[in-house]
Amino acid sequence: MFLPFYVPGREALRIVIVGGGYSGLSALVTIREYRPDAEIVLVDPRPYHLKITHLHESFRRPLADFKVPFATLAKRFNFHHITAELKFDDAELKQWQSDRVITVGQDQIGFDYLLIATGAGFKKLAKSSRIIDLDEFIEKSGPDLLEENLAATGASDPWITAVGGGATGIQYLFEIANFVRERRIPCRLRLVDSEHGVLTQFDAKLGQYVQARMADLGIEHVPGSFFRTQEADHVVLEATETGELSELDSHLTLLFVGKSASVRLHANFFGQVTVDGEALDRVFTAGDCSYYRSLGSNAMTAQSAVRKGKLVARNILRHSGLVKLLEPYLHRDLGYVISMGPQDSVGWVALERNVVGGFPATVVKEIVEAQYDLLLAGIDTYVL
Repeated sequence: MFLPFYVPGREALRIVIVGGGYSGLSALVTIREYRPDAEIVLVDPRPYHLKITHLHESFRRPLADFKVPFATLAKRFNFHHITAELKFDDAELKQWQSDRVITVGQDQIGFDYLLIATGAGFKKLAKSSRIIDLDEFIEKSGPDLLEENLAATGASDPWITAVGGGATGIQYLFEIANFVRERRIPCRLRLVDSEHGVLTQFDAKLGQYVQARMADLGIEHVPGSFFRTQEADHVVLEATETGELSELDSHLTLLFVGKSASVRLHANFFGQVTVDGEALDRVFTAGDCSYYRSLGSNAMTAQSAVRKGKLVARNILRHSGLVKLLEPYLHRDLGYVISMGPQDSVGWVALERNVVGGFPATVVKEIVEAQYDLLLAGIDTYVL
C-alpha cells in the first residue's frame, strides 16, 4: 500500500464522516487502507448503506441485496456508526473548523478531519393515495409495492403513469414493463416528461434508442408535460409551453423527478469546503452534496461520488502527514450506462458520442458496479 506524497505522522488520526453513501464509504475504505489505526466515526440516519444505483432491480432481486448494514461494514472496516442526521449552516461549518468538535445528539465528538458526504435527496411532489415515489421503493420491494397498489385501484386493465424521463425513471419504467410482461399482469404503461425527449442531458442517440424500445413495448410517451396531480382514475398534466391542462386515464402514478441537493457545499480543487472565500482545511466534502471548483466532473453520479470520496481520503491523509502536498480533483466520467431491464441497456463509454446499447452495454454496467462491490469487500481495484 503506497500513497504518493504521503508520509504518516506519529499522532493518532480522528476522522468523522457525515453520510454513508457512495462517497462517504469510498473515503472510509480508502482511509482505512492506509491508516489501520485511525479512529473513524460514521454519522448516518439509516442503519444501512443503500446501493441506490441498483434499487430498480428489486423487481427481480430481493430488496435486502441493496441494503448493506453498517453493523456489518463496521466489523469489516473498524469504525463506529452513529444513527443521526446533522443539519448545519456556514456559521456551524466555521465553528467546527475552529473547535474540531461536532455535536451529535448528546455527544460531543472531537475530530482532526471532518468529511461531509450527505448526498442529495429526491425532489418531492404532493402525493395522494395513488402516487408512489422513490422513498417507498426504498422501504418495500418493487413487486410488492406495485401489486398492492394495482389491486387497490380495482381496475381490470389499469394505466400506470411514470413521471420523469431521466435515468431513474427510464430504469424503473423498463423494469416494470419486464415485470408485468413476465407475470402477465394486465396493465398499460405511459411515460410523462417535461422535456421533449427522454435522457436529454446525454447525446441524442441515447434518447432515440430508449424511445425506439418504448415503441416496441407499446409504452405511450407524453413529452412536454408537467405532472400536476393524480385523481381516482386520471392524471392531470400541464403543457410546458402553453400551461394548458389536460387529463389522461391513469390509476397509478410513479414519481421519478430527479435529485435535489438540499445542501450543495462549494469546495476548492482539493475537496476542502470553502465558506466566504475561505478554505476550511480540516473540513472536506464529497459526493452529490459537493461542488468542486476544478476541472473534474461535478455530475450527481455514483461514479463521481466514488472518485471524490477517494480523492478527499487521500488528501486528508496527506494533510495529516509530514508532507502536505494535496492532489487536485481532475476526474472525468469514463461513461454512463442506463439499465433497460435484465438484458438491455444504453449509454456511452470513453467519449459521450460513443454510444453503446443492448447486451454489451449491460455487461459494461455490471463490470462497473462489481468494482464498487469489491471496494466494499475491501478490495480496491480503482486506478488513481
